[in-house]
Amino acid sequence: MMRLLAGLTDQREVVRVGADALSAERLVSCAAAVADEVAGAPAVAVLATPAVETVVAMVGALQAGAAVVPVPPDSGPVERDHILRDSGAALTVTADLRRTSDSRYPPPAPDRTALIMYTSGTTGAPKGAILSHGAVEAELDALAEAWAWTSDDVLVHGLPLFHVHGLVLGVFGALRVGCGLRHTVRPQPEAYAEAAGTLYFGVPTVWSRVVAQPDAARALAGARLLVSGSAALPVPVYERLHGLTGQRPVERYGMTETLITISNRADDPERPPGQVGLPIAGVRTRVVDDDGRDVPADGESIGELWVRGPMLFDGYRNLPPFAGGWFQTGDIAAVGATGRHRIVGRRSIDLIKSGGYRIGAGEVEDALLAHPAVREAAVVGTPHDELGQQVTAYVVADGVAAADLIKFVAWTLSAHKRPREIRFTDMLPRNAMGKVQKQKLLE
Repeated sequence: MMRLLAGLTDQREVVRVGADALSAERLVSCAAAVADEVAGAPAVAVLATPAVETVVAMVGALQAGAAVVPVPPDSGPVERDHILRDSGAALTVTADLRRTSDSRYPPPAPDRTALIMYTSGTTGAPKGAILSHGAVEAELDALAEAWAWTSDDVLVHGLPLFHVHGLVLGVFGALRVGCGLRHTVRPQPEAYAEAAGTLYFGVPTVWSRVVAQPDAARALAGARLLVSGSAALPVPVYERLHGLTGQRPVERYGMTETLITISNRADDPERPPGQVGLPIAGVRTRVVDDDGRDVPADGESIGELWVRGPMLFDGYRNLPPFAGGWFQTGDIAAVGATGRHRIVGRRSIDLIKSGGYRIGAGEVEDALLAHPAVREAAVVGTPHDELGQQVTAYVVADGVAAADLIKFVAWTLSAHKRPREIRFTDMLPRNAMGKVQKQKLLE
């Protein structure tokens, strides 16, 4: 990012990963040494381990004008080979913190590729989303405005450095606003409690673990914002976190292809649970039905979310470029009269069409999670001869019968939204960011 390290030349600590820390001056000089090494390369891969060396390698490559390709450290050989081959990465770079340089590089042009981030769909190999310097800058500046994020903050998180949440927001965001970053290596409640930050990032599984340790949760009461993303935050977890910390979590919405486009704001004291807020600066949204018509802004009518804005990607690597304009996210949403958005789920798997009704899986999951015996829940549509699809729930629970859960949901929601089948399981399959992999349930 063109202003990524602007003004960072002093001895104050700006990045800490686990026990290892770097001052602003050291980060700049070590990153310059990496830039000297990779200058002229169109793209370089970085094994995205949680380490200060990873931050240095990525910052240095960006300064040299190379596109950074974050490689998940737990990727298997087939996936890793695909990423390296498809991205065109000229080399895999690591940072040696003993090497420094005083070289200075001109800022890359806004339309130059900054990142190629690989994202998996339901089918096929991961696709490389191309994000420009200008897109990332627009994103981070808009979030800084929405969250009142400044150099006075201290950001704490332990998220992976190969996803938007942990890398773009959680590393480049901190460097762009000039605040301190404390990465806990793993997002453990105890580490969050000890970090004494003002701004915390987590995914729902992280916040679930935090509220399961009340003392750790209460230690976050002095923070300014607790941000949750990458998946829907269950309402019971939201309420528990609010009760323990006095903080209403900031929920937001985004994708690898669009970065964050909708978020609750720091200056909105309400931040209702289940709502991801308003479009951030420069973003416009639409929620449309199957015919491409806008659905009523009544908070209940659902449709596909379309977004446009300066932070959208340029397309996928080795596929036709994104033509600009409206990006059809494939996510189902509702928008209320105040403009607040609620995400229901993926159109491909979370929109259930049953007996003529359109049912969002998310609201059924929230209803199930409100039962004290239920620890996890995932709702999908499965084939039904008469209804087309039936509401089927996979549930992790203790000491409760399926019939009781079905009655509980029917009492909470409309009867047609109740699960017709409850399938108990010991655990739900999740990816590295804590999202339930519903396709595996269906398979």
